[in-house]
Amino acid sequence: MVNPGSRPDSDSGPGFRTLSGIPVDGVYGDGPLPGEFPYTRGVHAEMYRSRLWTMRMFAGFGTAGDTNARFHELLRAGGSGLSTAFDMPTLMGRDSDHSWALGEVGRAGVAVDTVEDMVDLFAGIDLGAVSTSMTINGPAPILLGMYVAVAEEAGVERSRLAGTLQNDILKEYQAQKEYVFPPRPSVRLVTDVIRFTTAEMPRWNPVSISGYHIREAGSTAAHELAFTLANGFAYVEAAMAAGLDVDDFAPRLSFFFNSHNDFFEEVGKFRAARRIWARWMRDRYGATDERSLKLRFHTQTAGVSLTAQQPEVNIARVALQAMAGVMGGTQSLHTDSHDEALALPSEEAARIALRTQQVIAHETGVANVADPLGGSHYVEWMTDEMERRATDVFEHLEDLGGGSILEGVYAGIESGWFAGEIADAAYRYEREVNAGERIIVGVNAFTEGNDAERARLLRIGQDTEDLQLKRLADVKQSRDDRAVADSLRRVVAEASDPTTNLMPALMEAVRARTTIGEIIEALEGVFGTYVEQAVI
Repeated sequence: MVNPGSRPDSDSGPGFRTLSGIPVDGVYGDGPLPGEFPYTRGVHAEMYRSRLWTMRMFAGFGTAGDTNARFHELLRAGGSGLSTAFDMPTLMGRDSDHSWALGEVGRAGVAVDTVEDMVDLFAGIDLGAVSTSMTINGPAPILLGMYVAVAEEAGVERSRLAGTLQNDILKEYQAQKEYVFPPRPSVRLVTDVIRFTTAEMPRWNPVSISGYHIREAGSTAAHELAFTLANGFAYVEAAMAAGLDVDDFAPRLSFFFNSHNDFFEEVGKFRAARRIWARWMRDRYGATDERSLKLRFHTQTAGVSLTAQQPEVNIARVALQAMAGVMGGTQSLHTDSHDEALALPSEEAARIALRTQQVIAHETGVANVADPLGGSHYVEWMTDEMERRATDVFEHLEDLGGGSILEGVYAGIESGWFAGEIADAAYRYEREVNAGERIIVGVNAFTEGNDAERARLLRIGQDTEDLQLKRLADVKQSRDDRAVADSLRRVVAEASDPTTNLMPALMEAVRARTTIGEIIEALEGVFGTYVEQAVI
C-alpha cells in the first residue's frame, strides 16, 4: 500500500521523472521508511536523490608512478573516490628486495616499500579534497602512517583526511590468508588504529569490515553476511575492552560486501545487514548515537564470477551486480573490469567499468527512489531469510566463545570452523557447475565464441621490478640509518607494552624512511608469526 504522504506530485522536480515525464517521489510503501530504525530500507531518508554513491574505482599496479597515472585518469573520467590495491609483497609486509618478493613486485597491485613510494602514489592529488580507500590488512597501521605523513608534509592536517583503511585482519584468517602475526596481537593493532583515528582523524574509517574476500573464497551469501557482521561485533567488543565508548568509534566503522550474480539474494543480504547491525548495536552494545546504528558499506562486483571465456560477457555480469548493489543501498561502489580474469585491468576496460556505474546512476532512474524493491514479497522474504541464517551463525559463535562473539571468532579461527564452512560451500558450488546444474555462460553452456582473439592486455614486465628495486636502494642509501635504528627500537619497546598505542611509533618510523619490511620484522620479534593449523 502506498503511503498517502509519499504519493508522487508535481514537486518531484525535473530530475525525478521517468522518461515519460511522470514525476516520482522519493519513497513508496509503509514504514519503517528509509532513514528510520532499523534502516532495512536504507541509512538515509532520500538515499541517492540527495547524493549519489561514491564511484570508487579500485586501481593499483606496477610502481607508484604507474598507479598515480591511473588515479588521475579515473578522476578525469568522473570517478569520485580512490581505492588502492597493493601488490602481494606489500600485503604481506615484505620489501620488494625480499626473497619472497621475487617475480611478484607490482604484479597484482602497486609496490610500496617506503613513504617515498606513497609520495609518488598521490602526487598531484589534493588529499584534503579526495577520499581514499586502501586495501591493506596486516601492515595497515604502517600504510596509514605513511598516508598521514605524506598528507602532512604536503600541508594537509590529518583531521581533514577522509578515507577508509580495510584493516580487517579477522577475515584474513578465515578466508584470504594474508596475515603475519597471530590473531590476538593483530586485533590489538586494529584497536590501536581505532583509538588513534577516533582521537586524531574524525573523518577516517579505521576498519572496513570485509565480507568481499570471504565470498571470493567461496562462501555463500548467507555466510558472507554472518561472518562479516560477526567480525564487526568482534571489533566492537575489542575496542570496548580497550576502554573506548561505543559511540566514540562505531560511527566510523564501515563494511565492504561482494555483489554476486543472484540479484535478489544480494539485495536481501544488504538489507538484512543494515537491520541486524542496527539492532545489535543498540540492544547488545548499548549504542545510542544514531550514527553508530547505521551500517554503511562499500560494494565491489564479484571478481570470482568473471570468466576468461568470452570476457566481454563480464560487462553484463558486472552491470547486473552493480545494479544489485545500488538497489541494496550501497554508499560506494567499484565495478570490476571485464578483462580481470585474464590480467590487470587495461585503461579502456577500467573506463567501461566506471561508465557502467554512470549509466546506472544517470540513465536508469533507479537512483530516483529510495529502496525501490521494498515491499516486494520475494525481497522481503529473502531479507528475513538472510537474517535468520545469520542469527544461526551468531548463536554458534556465542556458544564457542562463552557468550562473547570476539572469543567465538577466535575459537572459530583456531578450530578451522570458518575455513571449513567456506571450503564446503565452494566445493558444492563447483560440483554443481561441473555437473551442469548451474549454468555459467561461456563456461559450461553457450560456448560459441570462446576461441575469439583476445584484446590487448596489461602486462607487468621485469623492468617494473628492476625500477622498484633501484628506488628502494636509493632510499636506503640516502636515509639517516641512526634515525631508522632509533625508530625501530621504539617500535619494539612499545609493541611489548599492550597498553601503549603503536601508531605514534609507527609514524615516527615511516617518517625516518624505515621500510615496511623492517617494521614488520621488528614486530615479529615481539608478536611472533602465525601458521594455520591443518584441519582434517
